[in-house]
Amino acid sequence: MVLFKGKRKYALSFILILMLLFTASTAYATDTDTVIPSIEVNFGQDGDNVASSIQILVLITILSLAPSILIMMTSFTRFIIVFSFLRRAISLQSTPPNQVLIALSLFMTFFVMTPVFSDVIDNAYEPYVNQEISQEEAIDNAVAPMKEFMLRQTREEDLALFVDMSEGPQYETLEEIPITTVIPAFLISEIKTGFEIGFILFIPFIVIDMVVASTLMSLGMMMLPPVMISLPFKVLLFIMVDGWNLLVEQMLMSIK
Repeated sequence: MVLFKGKRKYALSFILILMLLFTASTAYATDTDTVIPSIEVNFGQDGDNVASSIQILVLITILSLAPSILIMMTSFTRFIIVFSFLRRAISLQSTPPNQVLIALSLFMTFFVMTPVFSDVIDNAYEPYVNQEISQEEAIDNAVAPMKEFMLRQTREEDLALFVDMSEGPQYETLEEIPITTVIPAFLISEIKTGFEIGFILFIPFIVIDMVVASTLMSLGMMMLPPVMISLPFKVLLFIMVDGWNLLVEQMLMSIK
């Protein structure tokens, strides 16, 4: 009963405080003028401001899609897949870290794509900035070298698959194939190439694992994990053959 009275007293005090706050806010609102700021969006009387706003919007959209463009239209996918296979084959969980592998793949991609990017800048970006060509022509000039690069890396079977599935017209030349058909074909070709290189990487390390596992079983050391013993030998093998130099060289040479 005493506890109930105490709660009732606190409730009445809380209601009284709310009433005082409401009365004070009402009196303040009647004594002063409340000004609500207004926000207006004005593109101007002419179309220059509208065009500039649209260009800024397009630029922001392109920047937000830049990672996807990097993955879809460059050899970044191949590099990161091969490095992931390498770390898995050596039985290393987080060495090298993901940040290092991504950074290495990124700079290798820039190294490979430098001629293509230079072509895009010389034939599309700079003429468009100098108002020598229209926006449609700039887009066509930028897409052409990218599509040419992707077609060189794409297998004929993958390209034929998407051309047939599109149920479009029969293309007489590769230049007539739209970029929307080339990109998925290029992607699955890059994934397959990465898996092929990763499979070749696994072979010597699997041999080491089998030798270590059979040796431990013959010695009766059943409770000792073979990975713990084979890991130093796999790292030593990779260092002795200068694996990083050899792997990066072969991947760069695989780009057509």
